[in-house]
Amino acid sequence: MRMVDIISKKRDGAELTAEEIKFFVDGYTNGGIPDYQASALTMAIYFQDMSDREIADLTLAMAHSGKILDLSAIDGIKVDKHSTGGVGDTTTLVLAPLVASLGVPVAKMSGRGLGHTGGTIDKLESIKGFHTELSKEEFVHLVNKDKIAVMGQTADLTPADKKLYALRDVTATVDSIPLIASSIMSKKIASGADAIVLDVTTGAGAFMKNEKDAVRLAETMVRIGNHVGRRMMAVISDMSQPLGFAIGNAIEVKEAIDTLKGKGPEDLTELVLALGSQMVVLANRAPSAAEARKMLENALSNGTGLEKFKSFVANQGGDPSIVDHPENLPQARYKIDLPARSTGFVSEMVADQIGLAAMLLGAGRATKNDTIDFAVGILLKKKVGDQVVQGEPLATIYSNREDIEDVKEKIYQNITISDHCQAIKLIHKIITE
Repeated sequence: MRMVDIISKKRDGAELTAEEIKFFVDGYTNGGIPDYQASALTMAIYFQDMSDREIADLTLAMAHSGKILDLSAIDGIKVDKHSTGGVGDTTTLVLAPLVASLGVPVAKMSGRGLGHTGGTIDKLESIKGFHTELSKEEFVHLVNKDKIAVMGQTADLTPADKKLYALRDVTATVDSIPLIASSIMSKKIASGADAIVLDVTTGAGAFMKNEKDAVRLAETMVRIGNHVGRRMMAVISDMSQPLGFAIGNAIEVKEAIDTLKGKGPEDLTELVLALGSQMVVLANRAPSAAEARKMLENALSNGTGLEKFKSFVANQGGDPSIVDHPENLPQARYKIDLPARSTGFVSEMVADQIGLAAMLLGAGRATKNDTIDFAVGILLKKKVGDQVVQGEPLATIYSNREDIEDVKEKIYQNITISDHCQAIKLIHKIITE
């Protein structure tokens, strides 16, 4: 088998066999296939697309390029959740303990962030002492004991994806649905979950800017998961404006705690309930999403979700006092209100640009080697549809530097105040197996 024949076959629009795909993935992972041939194939895929069967074969080959996490020692149906990302995406911090409080095993493998703010692990590590460097045995023990654990992605998980993603990033082939879907799903399959709920975001702050592409990506990933024996569903959610009010690390942890106390933002709470109800159904803990939602609402109102968060933090070395004393989280030196320049209604918030304003403060990483400042960020006071009076705060900026004119101007440029506005629909579509 020759790589040049595989490239020409896909270039001409033909389907690759499972053997040809495996030959490519194995050869590229072990260094036998050079970057220039791999980039030629990814460009051919970019233009010619792939069938569902090809994408499933690519996903499995990538998943099996490293170790597969065996979670069979965990009792019950293990459920995982994946988001394609956004701004102020605090969902996992609320969702995982809330679902676990109903007895659903949530075995979550998460990564660090590159961009607006930290990833789930960075946010959790803003809690003093919290650690995600768990052995497989510790991970399994914690999920069996308390139904929830979060660990960092191990170096031996999907090495093919790591190499391919780095290549795609410099060859303009990131934006390819077969390559995106196989990248995400290979990691989820290698992580060992039985059921996977996908939050596929769309809008200015999302990877998929338009809904049509988001739906296609979601449907593709659901079919891949079904094809390889996983229970799947996806929610298409809006990310044209930031989710919730907090954009940062420590302030997102506080917002997650507030949400578990039943006092969180409406949009964050609604998304958690929409995703969580599907997780509970996939785990066979409720006969319908409506029944599962009632169970989750009860866990919010009676405090069991909050108690699960507290024990989860303690189990992984974190300081559980932050639940009752959020002032124990990292605190910024300056808290500066941003006054509205005019009166009217907030009609637009460009999510990704507001996220970049938070990154300017140090809340995120421009490169993988950057250090995150856990204390800084932006706490929005208004969202799309809200009325605002000139001089009233649009946001509070949490900063460790006094001169933040660059951040202020970035936010002003990306929040529009008009004399009218249109409400934003949070949940665009639900795709089930």
